[in-house]
Amino acid sequence: MSDLSDFARDAVDRLEQVDPDLFDMLQREYERQVDTLALVASCSPEDPSVLACEGTFASNVTAEGYPGRRYHAGCRHVDEFEQLAIDRAKAAFGARYANVQPHTATTANQTVMTSLLDAGDTIIGMDLDAGGHLTHGSKASLSGNYFTSYGYGIRPDGQIDYEQAEALAIEHKPKLIVCGTTAYPRVIDWARFRAIADKVGAWLLADITHIAGLVIAGEHPNSIDHAHVTTTCTHKQLYGPRGGLILLGKDAEMVVPDKNVTLEKLMGKGVFPWFQGAPIVNKIVAKARALGMAMTPEFRERMKRIVELSRGLVAAFEERGVRVVAGGSDNHIVLIDVLSTFDVTGIIAQKALEECGIIVNKNRIAGDTKSIFVSSGVRIGTNSLAARGFTAADMPGVADLICRILEAVEADDDRDYALDAAARDAFADESRGLARRYPIPGYGQRVAH
Repeated sequence: MSDLSDFARDAVDRLEQVDPDLFDMLQREYERQVDTLALVASCSPEDPSVLACEGTFASNVTAEGYPGRRYHAGCRHVDEFEQLAIDRAKAAFGARYANVQPHTATTANQTVMTSLLDAGDTIIGMDLDAGGHLTHGSKASLSGNYFTSYGYGIRPDGQIDYEQAEALAIEHKPKLIVCGTTAYPRVIDWARFRAIADKVGAWLLADITHIAGLVIAGEHPNSIDHAHVTTTCTHKQLYGPRGGLILLGKDAEMVVPDKNVTLEKLMGKGVFPWFQGAPIVNKIVAKARALGMAMTPEFRERMKRIVELSRGLVAAFEERGVRVVAGGSDNHIVLIDVLSTFDVTGIIAQKALEECGIIVNKNRIAGDTKSIFVSSGVRIGTNSLAARGFTAADMPGVADLICRILEAVEADDDRDYALDAAARDAFADESRGLARRYPIPGYGQRVAH
């Protein structure tokens, strides 16, 4: 394997020599990631071995088609890569079918929808403000424009309003119901959604993008045999490359009415040639590596810690009087109402925290009166903290630092604010110290000074 190792080292050296400007940009981004605390729920640090897979020459191969059925020659080893990724995805999720070619979870969702539905068909998904995703029927995306969409929300206690979802399904007779979220901190009842779908004769799509790792580790119920189709990305909680998966459980061999083809064959054709051309082979190699890691005892321990960290943050925030949306967390997401607690908007909180070395994202909350570009909430995730080795005992300190920063902000309006330079520098030193105390595994140890 020395040839491959030499290739990787030489590639980095060559980049530094032939394009020092770009190399310097990458170096500065590396240092930023190492020295800041990423609490964005929609990302996590890739293991260096996954990054190594992404950087291989596998991307040189054009591989339209599937293992054993390619349109180009030279795919003997590509077939092995992809089959390994397929086998690992099936094993990890208990699936009977896995398609590892989708470039993103968005394209996976769009593939499922455009394969099963016709333009104008009705879909029901979680409303964006309640924690749903753009691809679940939002008017801002293809899903809400190509199809007729209706959104269900959450109850006053922050739980999904299953009664509303069922009432909408009975009223509008959707052809597809989407369950899955992007900013929802509680457990999802897949069986209840399947009962609703069966009641009105709809397909059920479960998007587990934000909880895929918890599902694999048994920390969240598995959708695979409840939903007709399950989708996920591979970078949020699998610590893998940016890409998507389409998974099928017990319904894989179900014949799709009017199409005279099984669901698994329809999904295969839906990805290629219907929605995508050639797959991104180096991403598939990286998916195989990430999925292999996801079935280890170490990964299961990390998933347990993700939930422990979220619950620790919730307790610490509530102790400080912060309003936690939905009253808690069962996964990696903690959604806080910064407007009612600190009298600052989500965008101000996001900017101020970034100045101090803490990366979060603004997020609308149910009943939000602010626009999506301003918002009243902040979404926090614990995937990256768990990867760095933080424990539940560290969460009061993290929550306290966030609160002190936001308390120090003086807001002029929805977007403009002031933060004392000396206080900002002190907060940044504090967050940098935490980051260096808990370095990203494999990214090197920087010495605090």
